[in-house]
Amino acid sequence: MSKISTNLRILRKIKNASQEAVADDLQIPRSRFASYEEDRAEPPYDMLVQLSDYYHVSVDALLRGDFSKTDPDNLMKIGKNRFLFPIMVDKKGNEYVEVVPLRASAGYLNGFADPEYIEKLPVMSLPFNVVGKHRSFPIKGDSMPPLKTGDFVVAKYVENLSEVASGKTYILLTKDEGLVYKRVMRKNNLNVLELHSDNKAYEPYTVKAQDVLEFWEFVCSLNLSDKKDDEINLDSVMGMLKSLKVEMKGIKK
Repeated sequence: MSKISTNLRILRKIKNASQEAVADDLQIPRSRFASYEEDRAEPPYDMLVQLSDYYHVSVDALLRGDFSKTDPDNLMKIGKNRFLFPIMVDKKGNEYVEVVPLRASAGYLNGFADPEYIEKLPVMSLPFNVVGKHRSFPIKGDSMPPLKTGDFVVAKYVENLSEVASGKTYILLTKDEGLVYKRVMRKNNLNVLELHSDNKAYEPYTVKAQDVLEFWEFVCSLNLSDKKDDEINLDSVMGMLKSLKVEMKGIKK
């Protein structure tokens, strides 16, 4: 039986609900929901998002977690009882951060919910204590100076749209553009986001909140664009992070 089918059964039992009750809440036939729990069918992407919202569990956790071996009380809780997949750590207890290389960023839109894609990403450990899931993304273009192509942004996963603050910068995964790094402005219409570039040569534009698949809040940047290709590796990224240790402590206070 696949992990997601097992996880769905466990989450439903935690909710103390019947298959029919959950199916009614999701507005799908009970037989369809039962096929997911019984591993007779795989939920399509739109249903994964619905299940994620319904159970307050990240898509990553649904796909990659094994709730039969993990006490739900030990899962990280964010916001209003939202679960996030447990943070992976190395033997020394340092938290891992996946690094999305520039060459892999084009496939992120199709691979972000694919465990095999994520597992193939290189990882590094941060030299400072953090809370939450972090990932490093490559920058393309010159719309967000001083960052430019070749630089990286380390960002924290935002579990809930309500936690997105107007005026802050985020890595966003959108259905139409894939990965973008922009300054987000919240408007009166909470279902629409206005994305601004710090380079005023680029006009702001709007996206529907429902078209944003992931939000990652800026934590720090790694200015590696001046390095040669053969100098950009995990060691150089780690060196850059360590040099930011004092700055990062100041940000976290």
